[in-house]
Order: sequence, then C-alpha cells, then structure tokens
Amino acid sequence: MGFFAKLLALFFPFLAESNSAEILFAGDAMMHEGQIKAACTTEGTYDFSGYFSSLQSYVESADLAVINFEASLGGKPYRGYPCFSAPDEFLSELKSAGFDFCLLANNHILDRRDKGLRRTISVMDSLEMTYAGVWNNQAERDSLVTRIVDVNGFKVSILNYTYGTNGIPVQGDVVVDYIDLDKIAADVSEARANEAEIVAVCVHWGDEYKLLPNTSQKQLADRLIDLGVNMVIGGHPHVVQPMEMRKGPDGKPALLVYSLGNFVSNMKTDNTRGGAMLRVRLERDSAGAAQVASATYSLVFTEPAHGKQNYRVVPAHQSNMQHAKVFRKNAEALFSKYNRGVIADSLFLQ
Repeated sequence: MGFFAKLLALFFPFLAESNSAEILFAGDAMMHEGQIKAACTTEGTYDFSGYFSSLQSYVESADLAVINFEASLGGKPYRGYPCFSAPDEFLSELKSAGFDFCLLANNHILDRRDKGLRRTISVMDSLEMTYAGVWNNQAERDSLVTRIVDVNGFKVSILNYTYGTNGIPVQGDVVVDYIDLDKIAADVSEARANEAEIVAVCVHWGDEYKLLPNTSQKQLADRLIDLGVNMVIGGHPHVVQPMEMRKGPDGKPALLVYSLGNFVSNMKTDNTRGGAMLRVRLERDSAGAAQVASATYSLVFTEPAHGKQNYRVVPAHQSNMQHAKVFRKNAEALFSKYNRGVIADSLFLQ
C-alpha cells in the first residue's frame, strides 16, 4: 500500500474497505439411502463427482457460499432417513463445488448422538470448512459463537439455531444451539460488540412440507428483525417459503427468508424435489456503513440417478423432467404472490 493510500486508510477507513460483497445461501443438503447406494463404487468408496457441476461456477462466483448441511458425518454404517450418517465424500464434494460455510444446527445433527456430532465437527475441521450451530463444548462456543467471517472486506456474523433434535438429547458436554430468543439476543449483542457489520441468523424452524410460514415463524422473525438482525434465513420445511425485504429498526433493509427448501435430496413429492439459492449483495452507504443492498433467488432441482448418471443438482429451468416443471411452476407462483423485494436472478436464467 502506497503512502497516499495509507493516509486515506488512516483518516477515512471506510474508503479502504470493499464497496460490495456477495453471499450465497443454499437450502438443505440431504443424504438419503438412495443417494448413498447410487454413489457407492465397486471398491466400497463413494463418488459424488458431477453432483453440483452444473452450479459450480455460480456458487464459486460468490464471496461466501453457505449450505444447510442436514445430516451427520457419524461414520459407517452410512444411513439415510430417519437417522442420517452421510459419507465424508459428500462434504468433500460440497467443498469442491464452492461451498465455504456449513449450518449444522438442525434436527438431525444428533442422529449419531454426541459421538456423531463430534465426528461431524472433526471432518469439517479437517476440510477447513467453517460451520456454526454446534460445538464440542461450552468453552469452544464461548470463543467462537460470533463466527465473524471476512466477506470481501465485510465483517459478517453467521449464527445458527434449531427448534430441536428429534427428541434426542445431548448426553455429554457437546453444545447444540437451540432456538432461545434470550440466547440469540445475547449472541447478536456479542457479535456487534466484536464489530460484526452484518448479522445473519439462520434458523431451522417451521412445518415440514408447508409452503407458508406458521405463526411461530412469523413471530420469531419479527423479534429477530426488531433485534437489528440484517438477515434471517430459514430451513427445515423441505419446500420453499416466501422471501421479504423489510426495514429494520435503523431504517435499513432487513432480509427475511422463511425457507430455501431442499438443495439436494431424494425426496419424491414435486415441491420437495428442489429449492432456492439466495444471492445477497452487501454494499456500503455514503458513510461507509454496511447494509443489505439486494437479494435474488435461483431455483434448483435434483435429478435422480438413472443408468450410469448419478444424482445431480441443476438449474430448475434447464431440467426437462416433468417434476422439475411442476416444481418450478409452483415455486414461481408462490414467490409471485408472496415475495416482497426479492426477485429471480436474471443472470442465473440465461
């Protein structure tokens, strides 16, 4: 950095910061029994190559890509529903596709109990994937809870909470971040104290297979936005739900997404066969303060394995399957009626 640039950074620090950044959020990354069997090779390893090749350039173009990893990496024997344990290669393929950050607070994270949670964290660490929502112990949570990530010069805190873990309790000292408004408020406050410019709260909530949010979701969303949260991003229903650009208590935009649906799965009903990716653009105002500038969605669809072709996630508008056409029609009708300020990504549709 030259002398003049150093002076600018010293007296006008916002001029040295990036003017924009883009974060991509994807829905539930599931691993059902059919996917496990289709990926198993004759050598007993698991090959997921090609799963996300149609989307890789789009995912990689974001400054940060976040996925809701709805399984455990509990080791063998690998299983799908109802108690998931996915092959480690699944996470490796997500990383290869461009994903950087995993949301782990979900109802299946304790499917292999505390041991499975610890192993999930260990695999995440070995692949240098950042995560939120679960922790090896309270001391680790206390030191990492804000999860402030540098996203092209923007300090972004990503927090993650779940409504429950299918009745499976924590048995030792591992920590799962359950939805608790007082705890969330304290975490948001701590994130701000640690200079987070943007706070995203990602919540595992709602009713499965319902296209509209329930009363509990709406009430919690209102409270979170009242706390000054910049983004509320939801998952768990396995179908898409509406998206809104609101105003926060400071008058700046606040983004609310009730559910992104499934990113990849082996679910069978039309509305569960796909989901939405959300692309959020951050910008700085004239004073250098960070804010959510815009958000767009892109519909994706999971094509099942057939012949030698494995499962793959593709842009919904590029799939010739009848199920894809129905999924897209239903999602677009929902968004056309209920979305506020969040539109389709025109670049994705080209």
